[in-house]
Amino acid sequence: MASGVSKFMKDTRIEMNPNRIVQYLGKPPEEFTREDLIKFIENNRIETINFRYVGGDGRLKTLNFVITSRAQLDQLLSAGERVDGSSLFSYIDAASSDLYVIPRYKTAYVNPFATIPTVDLICSYYTKEGIRLSSSPENILSKAHEVLKDSAGLSLEAMGELEYYVICDRQHFYPTTAQKGYQESSPFCKWEILRYEAMQAIAQTGGKIKYGHSEVGYICAEDHDMEQNEIEFIPVPVEEAADQIVIAKWVLRMIGYKYGVMVSFAPKIEVGHAGSGLHIHTRLVKDGKNMMVEGDGLSDVARKTIAGYLRLAPSLTAFGNTVPTSYLRLVPHQEAPTNICWGDRNRSVLVRVPLGWLNVDNMARDANPQDKGESAGFADSQTVEFRCPDGSANICLLLAGMAVAARHGLEMEGALELADKLYVDVNIFAPEHRKIQEKLPQLPVSCWESAECLLRDRQIYERDDVFSPVVIDGLVETLKGYDDKDVSVKYYGRGDEIKRLVEEYLHC
Repeated sequence: MASGVSKFMKDTRIEMNPNRIVQYLGKPPEEFTREDLIKFIENNRIETINFRYVGGDGRLKTLNFVITSRAQLDQLLSAGERVDGSSLFSYIDAASSDLYVIPRYKTAYVNPFATIPTVDLICSYYTKEGIRLSSSPENILSKAHEVLKDSAGLSLEAMGELEYYVICDRQHFYPTTAQKGYQESSPFCKWEILRYEAMQAIAQTGGKIKYGHSEVGYICAEDHDMEQNEIEFIPVPVEEAADQIVIAKWVLRMIGYKYGVMVSFAPKIEVGHAGSGLHIHTRLVKDGKNMMVEGDGLSDVARKTIAGYLRLAPSLTAFGNTVPTSYLRLVPHQEAPTNICWGDRNRSVLVRVPLGWLNVDNMARDANPQDKGESAGFADSQTVEFRCPDGSANICLLLAGMAVAARHGLEMEGALELADKLYVDVNIFAPEHRKIQEKLPQLPVSCWESAECLLRDRQIYERDDVFSPVVIDGLVETLKGYDDKDVSVKYYGRGDEIKRLVEEYLHC
């Protein structure tokens, strides 16, 4: 009986998968082989292939191929192709810059936008010696996860809440009130259709989506409107979580381009209005079991992990808040964190423990008394949420940094005591709790300060050769190059200058 149920579950998982390659092959992506992809490409008249890979700027890059023969296709999938590393990464010398990009078969999907039938694959970087490029973002993430698994015996799963603004010409019908757009429905939400299309396309590329909705932000400017939306994913291994975010941002921009509107993931569009974050939820898993819960609450594993995030939070901003406008978002009273603390269901803290469906499996039965079936358990849904990152993040480096922080917390002496010390159960921005806020450590207030924090913690990130020193040095140079000390104070009340700053970093 059990094996029959298992087979049924596996079959429906494949049959309902939006990825056309999964449906055709009848197997999950992690089982794709080179011969599988050749079979799909030949039998479905695929004419072109795109290699995609993340550059040093965190954006998706593309290399196009027209398929001319089976032999050529086999060679592409077997050996990859050469690229100019010095044009992709600032720290690679042009005198010796060739790199290989090698496709990862499990990432294959049919391009939802191509006018010619096309299959895309995400690639990893390799050196002239045929080994992984230790300084590339996706390989840093892979190494950070492997070190965590080796040291703690735990796997890290993550997912992002991808917030963005749609910037369009003024819409005169069914206006939305400023700062009141949360989960608004069409026609008051103007760009629900864009979100629908994006969710469908992201799912076809392999993204695991939880839901989408309109967000709080709605800005009426002189000649255009700006509407905030969000797409949230479900937890998957951190390497897959990074792929999901990178592809989702590409998809949203492509569909925005189709509709003649601009999609921006910028952390701040206008002072006084909600900024866009990239909240990251994580959980540690062992043998398929969520180790973040124990009994009716959080486990010591979860609390130590939280302590690791809190301890390294200032330097994590170097990966997750990478442009000056990031620090116009990290201000009080906009549901963005400024202090290093954590709490349950508390949106004024840096690390939030959201509702996790613990001991509440009777709600559906109460709402639907006619249904006598048994409810599934939801204890595995519990995550912890890191709330300071934004759309400027290099997602691979951010998740790698969080894997390092999780490991650091699990190994750190006094981790549970630190977690107890930095726990708060009040809105720290409320006037009556100002004294509590004043006692808490603060996040950096500029890219410059973030870089200083990274320099102080660099040994933790470079331990076991996870982060390459050249990457740390390059980030520090970039962050300090903005020369944005006291950015919030410098631009306070200067509307025109803030507008120019926002436009400069509108696409992060």
